[in-house]
Amino acid sequence: MEAVKYAAADEHKLSEAPPLRRHGRREEDGGTDLNNDEVFHDRDIFTENYKEMNRSLKIYIYPHHPDDPFANVLLPVDFEPHGNYASESYFKKVLTMSRFRTEDPSKADLFYLPFSIARLRHDPRVGIAGIQDFIRNYIFNISHEYPYWNRTSGADHFYVACHSVGRSAMEKADEVKLNAIQVVCSSSYFLSGYVAHKDASLPQIWPRQGEPLNLSSSKRCGQLSALSYIFECADNASKTYSENTWVLREKLAFFAGSINSPVREKLVQVWNNDSEISVHSGRLKTPYAQELLGSKFCLHVKGFEVNTARIGDALYYGCVPVVIANHYDLPFADILNWKSFSVVVGTLDITSLKRILHDISIDEYRTLQRNVLKVREHFRWHTFPVDYDAFYMVMYELWLRRSSVRFTVDHP
Repeated sequence: MEAVKYAAADEHKLSEAPPLRRHGRREEDGGTDLNNDEVFHDRDIFTENYKEMNRSLKIYIYPHHPDDPFANVLLPVDFEPHGNYASESYFKKVLTMSRFRTEDPSKADLFYLPFSIARLRHDPRVGIAGIQDFIRNYIFNISHEYPYWNRTSGADHFYVACHSVGRSAMEKADEVKLNAIQVVCSSSYFLSGYVAHKDASLPQIWPRQGEPLNLSSSKRCGQLSALSYIFECADNASKTYSENTWVLREKLAFFAGSINSPVREKLVQVWNNDSEISVHSGRLKTPYAQELLGSKFCLHVKGFEVNTARIGDALYYGCVPVVIANHYDLPFADILNWKSFSVVVGTLDITSLKRILHDISIDEYRTLQRNVLKVREHFRWHTFPVDYDAFYMVMYELWLRRSSVRFTVDHP
């Protein structure tokens, strides 16, 4: 299938953005079309709902004591989350300290099941083989100790998991899989265990300290995008990667990772040793950040699962992500218009990848890059959350999925 090429508009801050152009008939062709110049599907609705979410959303966290034998699984970590599955730990840590938490279950819109799939996986008492039994027993216990689960069969409950083991963790707890909101990194709507619109995609983000490079301005070449491969002033462009300097993106596309799927095998088979598309299956000889900064497009290619941290990596370093993962329910797809800052390519089009990317015009590419800068704030975690960061975006996805029905329950 033909890849879709995307473009975007210029709206650095919501409050400073021009009025949203509504979906509708285009005068030039008399048809209807989605405005792919907008980062948000509907910025006005998002802004209004976001304010209401901050004002009213309340979440009850099932309480557990530090003396609980599984406190390491059920309570937030007492350190700065790190590693490939940090999104799961960041969410719990931040939610526990946030204004969204309520101690009064009668005021709760949603109920959080605080078990950590990643930590269960590494707990020698449980391990991968025991996770399904642990989840089944946990649901049994809270449904008998508290009245909240039984009133909706878990429809107003949710859990958060980033490790791919979470996909099979609910096999002995059907009500969780079928009724509860699953906020997971492995968000493939091709799989029966994930239900798009009921469930939500959690972005897999490798945490980085400090602010990302300021790649949005330059004193050398006027107002051109500092992220793009600068055709007009490439001869004078700096090849350094420090803040406030030009970034010369000499490579067309870049990928590095284990070859652990047929899709990645095909990628290597077709593009290994290519002069424009750089594909690495072994250890990189140059810093990973330098490769991301030196490439126009960065490839997110399905491995064992549809998700990897490569989209977050690409956005952080100002590289336009190319998503090659069929059936991937992309993070924040209810909110963000992915067509404005990324390129989506079907796995069958790997052989046509170079043509697809070359067909993107210079102007289209610059627009994609500008929008990469706008959306990357939504793909960052902070111990103390910042408006519109990953935590708030996940909370907004939950707010969209809350029930408008309130139930009266007795306290245990």
